[in-house]
Amino acid sequence: MRIESFFDPVDEFLWQSKYSDSSFFEQIHIYRESFPDLQGVHIALIGLKESRGFGGGESIERGSTEIREKLYHLKRGLKSYRVADLGDLVSGDSLEETYTKIQLVGEYLMKKQVLPVYFGGTHDLDFGQYMSYEKMEKLVSMLSVDSSFDLEENQAKSESHIQDIILHQPNFLFSFSQLGYQSFLVDPKLLGVLEKLSFDHLRLGQLRDNFSDSEPLIREADFLSFDLSAIQSSDAPGALNPQPFGLTGEEACQISWFAGTNEKLSSFGVFGYDPYQDDMHNKTAKIVAVMIWYFIEGFYSRKDSQSFEGSDYVKYRVALDNKPNELVFYKSKKSGKWWMEIPPQEGFPYNRIQTVACSYSDYEMAQKGEVPERWVNAQIKHL
Repeated sequence: MRIESFFDPVDEFLWQSKYSDSSFFEQIHIYRESFPDLQGVHIALIGLKESRGFGGGESIERGSTEIREKLYHLKRGLKSYRVADLGDLVSGDSLEETYTKIQLVGEYLMKKQVLPVYFGGTHDLDFGQYMSYEKMEKLVSMLSVDSSFDLEENQAKSESHIQDIILHQPNFLFSFSQLGYQSFLVDPKLLGVLEKLSFDHLRLGQLRDNFSDSEPLIREADFLSFDLSAIQSSDAPGALNPQPFGLTGEEACQISWFAGTNEKLSSFGVFGYDPYQDDMHNKTAKIVAVMIWYFIEGFYSRKDSQSFEGSDYVKYRVALDNKPNELVFYKSKKSGKWWMEIPPQEGFPYNRIQTVACSYSDYEMAQKGEVPERWVNAQIKHL
């Protein structure tokens, strides 16, 4: 597969501009006249221009360029980067062909242990992101950050793509979680659907009450899809579907950091930027750029091997009066993060998950003789 045939180079004016020696631009490999060598690369940046899934006829092609312009001027982080900007994915003749291109590129990169970071385009492009896991013969967990549930029937793809993911056959979706939704934008019936499927969700108010509760959900994800409509319009006026309420830009960056530190997570996408709705300073593009920066910094701050029987973890056993008779927890000595063990279920396909991410509060609950809700939901998913 000639992956370079899927991409257009980065706009010339961007790499011809002047940047400081300490800039992000000076630390990465960029598709200019020749395609970057992926040998030894850890992260690949991929610009997206596809907008046909939105249904509104808007062109958002300039979005990836505006985001790059902000990103390149940021300062390098504390770590040595092995990052390549592959340029912009060439959209297909049809929307479905664009999904397929994202799928093929994602498959190719992840087989080479390169983590793709998508930015630009509309939120439905995460369908291609999801499909890139189809041939891996394992179940995957998805996390979506959005102001609403994109589960609507007979709507544009940007409002129904999560339904396409959940209903896709063959089904290799183990778990779906959603963060930051707003109740007045969600049909209660759709909320009921997620609960019947034992899928996790945290509305904006719950997230604000205890932001650290989101970290275990993020740590369980194999891939994350972020719609900029989840950020309040005062911070992100350039979202395709701006909302007056939502996450702050700072909170969006915190989520990106958590995602970067997640050893399981193998692709990351930020979608829904419309440069024509942004303010005169392109504030929204700057927020996306900083989100990507924090994700990369988080990636290079990963600490845990998840080899739970090794010396890097402390194992705790909590006895209970009823079934289950015992819960097993692990705490990382390096990061302080917690996991709990889920007993294997007979006949469960793949059975790849024997532990789930949790918090110290789950351990405290078990010590009080209560079974954490997170353990119950994980058990149901294994049935």
